[in-house]
Amino acid sequence: MNMHAPSPETAKAIAKSLLEIEAIKLRPNDPFTWASGWKSPIYCDNRLSLSFPDTRKKITEELVQKVKDNMPEAEAIAGVATAGIPQGALIAAELGLPFIYVRSSAKSHGMTNMIEGKVVKGQKVVVVEDLVSTGGSSLKAANDLKAAGLDVLGMVAIFTYDFPVAAENFEKEGINLYYLSDYNFLIEEALETGYVSKDSLASLQEWRKSPGEWMK
Repeated sequence: MNMHAPSPETAKAIAKSLLEIEAIKLRPNDPFTWASGWKSPIYCDNRLSLSFPDTRKKITEELVQKVKDNMPEAEAIAGVATAGIPQGALIAAELGLPFIYVRSSAKSHGMTNMIEGKVVKGQKVVVVEDLVSTGGSSLKAANDLKAAGLDVLGMVAIFTYDFPVAAENFEKEGINLYYLSDYNFLIEEALETGYVSKDSLASLQEWRKSPGEWMK
């Protein structure tokens, strides 16, 4: 297993915080449309957490602890553009480690960098994401770091939809993902607080199993 679930206490607390600050919105009866064309009952923008000091501090502390517990040999932190950049910088500052970030595509001018910051070949690096869906863009960033000669120890993230395809992708690439909360914990918290009704539960669960087919 390459996707490592958090403790229920951590997952519940993070899910509650993200709902409270509206970084995550749930609309099972009025779904969002993703760029991929998928219909979705959930919209997640963890960048909002940066505007709430208490939530920001909690997330940073928990991600720092993930690095300390699981990848203590880390020599640098790498954020994934764009939302992983501020989170990664906060973690690097707490750990006193160098920070770099991975662009979504190489810069078209100047040094045409794919990775910004001082790249040291052989350096042990932890990748930071805010959100993992299928894992495609996250794993591309990890592979870009490998291609540059860095030793990728693993990845930390705030939230994952916990799609089966993501688990398959992380398994295939042999990269460990340590996250703070996921879709299942979020739904549990949303039900407990009355954010969504029990009538919506079956539809919400079905979306995670087959997001591309949901509501077609």
